[in-house]
Amino acid sequence: KNPSEALISGRPKDVSGSCIACIMEGSRPILAEIQALVAPSSFGTPRRMSAGFDYNRAMLLMAVLEKRAGISMAGRDAYINVIGGLRIDEPASDLPVILAIASSLKETCTRDSLVSFGEVGLTGEIRSVTSTAQRLSEIRRLGFKHCVLSKQNLDGISVPEGLKLYPVKNIREAILCALNLTK
Repeated sequence: KNPSEALISGRPKDVSGSCIACIMEGSRPILAEIQALVAPSSFGTPRRMSAGFDYNRAMLLMAVLEKRAGISMAGRDAYINVIGGLRIDEPASDLPVILAIASSLKETCTRDSLVSFGEVGLTGEIRSVTSTAQRLSEIRRLGFKHCVLSKQNLDGISVPEGLKLYPVKNIREAILCALNLTK
């Protein structure tokens, strides 16, 4: 009946490498868990895999992480998975992927009540996406209390009661914000 609840049920608590994304399927907002695993490579060339998320987009985001956030991916295997068999191709899933990778690499959990969305540009900026009001309503309706999003998405929106927004300009700010929120 509610795809978001089905996709995020059974989510492990207090585990690094996980971030909830709010994506749009047509005109409906859906929450999905994105997991990342970053580990030292035992091969000369690190292994990279992606399930449910475009492989080339994942490689691009890792390059942006390296160049714009100073997070070295060299010598590390990286795996990205969208839980529940969902296939995500919306640019708004870029930010949650970045946060899941950073969380795994730094062995730091994102807050269980955190959701994020936003497109990531090649300069590391977080770009606005469409349907902000719908996304925020769905995030709050499902009981989440924190949302990391682009500063540009704040123009003219009404924030649902009980939801705290963390507007960011770039991936450095987003990573600092998401990984340093206290429990």
